[in-house]
Amino acid sequence: MTHLIALSPLDLAIIAIYFAFVLYIGYYLKGRATTGDDFFLAGREMTAWIAGLSFLSANLGSLELMGWAAAAYQYGILAVHWYWIGAIPAMLFLGIVMMPFYYISKTHSVPGYLQLRFGEPSRALSAVTFAFMTVLMSGINMYSMALVMKVVLGWDINFSIWVSSITVAIYVALGGLRSAIFNEVLQFFLIWFGAMLVPILGLIEAGGFAGLRERIIANLGSDAYTHAWSTLGSFNGNPMGIHWTGIVFGLGFVISFGYWTTDFLVVQRVLAAKDLRSAKLAPIIGAAFKMMVPFIVILPGLLGLAVLPFHLTGEAEAIATGGHSYNEVLPLMLARYCGPGLMGLGITALIAGFMSGMAGNVSAFATVWTYDIYRALMRKDASDAHYVAMGRWCTILGVLVSIGTAYLVMQFQSIMDYVQALFSFFIAPLFGTVILGMLWKRATPAGGFWGLLSGTLGSIAMWAWVKADPSAIGYIAFSEHAKDMAENMYRGLWSWIICVGVTVGVSYCTRPQPEAALTGLVYGCTHIPGEEQTPLHHRPAFWAVAVSVVFVILNLIFW
Repeated sequence: MTHLIALSPLDLAIIAIYFAFVLYIGYYLKGRATTGDDFFLAGREMTAWIAGLSFLSANLGSLELMGWAAAAYQYGILAVHWYWIGAIPAMLFLGIVMMPFYYISKTHSVPGYLQLRFGEPSRALSAVTFAFMTVLMSGINMYSMALVMKVVLGWDINFSIWVSSITVAIYVALGGLRSAIFNEVLQFFLIWFGAMLVPILGLIEAGGFAGLRERIIANLGSDAYTHAWSTLGSFNGNPMGIHWTGIVFGLGFVISFGYWTTDFLVVQRVLAAKDLRSAKLAPIIGAAFKMMVPFIVILPGLLGLAVLPFHLTGEAEAIATGGHSYNEVLPLMLARYCGPGLMGLGITALIAGFMSGMAGNVSAFATVWTYDIYRALMRKDASDAHYVAMGRWCTILGVLVSIGTAYLVMQFQSIMDYVQALFSFFIAPLFGTVILGMLWKRATPAGGFWGLLSGTLGSIAMWAWVKADPSAIGYIAFSEHAKDMAENMYRGLWSWIICVGVTVGVSYCTRPQPEAALTGLVYGCTHIPGEEQTPLHHRPAFWAVAVSVVFVILNLIFW
């Protein structure tokens, strides 16, 4: 397949300057990453704004830029649910309810919190599953970047993977989390300035959002692709083959709360905040910007439905026919609207997104491996300098393993089907364990471990059941008309229910911990500093309410 465009010298210069700058940041911050707290938690001195933008940017990788543009082309505006009901309530809940416990306990990681609350077995199980999931997720970023370079520029896929991954390995290994955070803030602005070119120019061509909607209806013969809620009354009334219960409970509650409150990839950024108020405010700042991200991510997919002269297919069909897949809609739209200079900025924005997501996975993997696997299970009494060195080597190892997992992504029709399957395996049951641990004093160590293990194995078993017998989707997702994404949502819900049910049952059969051992870890046993003396407009709760109001309005507008 021939490439779509060629870069001008100006475009290449923009990309080269970006790579040089991120490497310089890593080199400059190397001297400030000498202790464990410096390397793994950025010295806990980030402001609310820096932590909040990094919190969002760590998630704003290829999963967002490529994956949800592909999902919007495949499913229409329904993909926006992963930004609104699938993110905003969970981010606000993290800031207001859960951050006090993560921050007060001074844990280095989410598995570290589980060790304090439930003991070593729960920490080991969550750390191993998280490390496994993280390197699999990191493969998404490498595959997506290589895909863009192949489709748009004709670059060799192996060259693209190695250049980006080596760059990330260098700047994270040098400067640790502080380097990753500062690069993520830089990448946040680059992504916005570069990626907004496609929706702006596309809406001009389509005649505004009203014109865009009319073109989609004319092309597809249905308005189901242009409504967020009104088509969810039945499984066969919308392109995703999902019922509103799957969106509200499977995605809006289990999957999204699991990801935004327990996935250490994003929580690690908030733990780097300089004080508790900043730690609570950071996810709320992230939520405010998250609501605007569909403009640069979902709109390109919708524009593809309106203006592309051909229909994209799944990855397998595209390979068989030599055509383009869902995953290629964003680079195709970029090639359509961006000329010299603008193309360099757009490609740089995509590279920044891929590297941001990859750096987030790698830095989180290094922390969990070093503190929750290596130190906890292999070498408990080494010096702080030894653990920092291990973190640096683990960063490089994580990148190398991630390169191998990049090729797994090619087996899925859509990047998002791959991602949501992983979340239903590992994130959904973990949320059940963490939330019971924080809110229920009666939860016991045995209950926490067996609940987490049962939920994880149950989710994997349901996935294997459907692969072996496709008709089983009627039992898991309550309808034979359900599609892959719907199955992921309901499987996540079931795994959460299994985890909670087993945790509660085993906890009532085992001896509870004394309340003195739960101080700083559980509601009712922990003193949380009040904010009575803080002006109203400085309180995290005030801004959480403001974000909630905007969230409701947006859902009504696109009903």
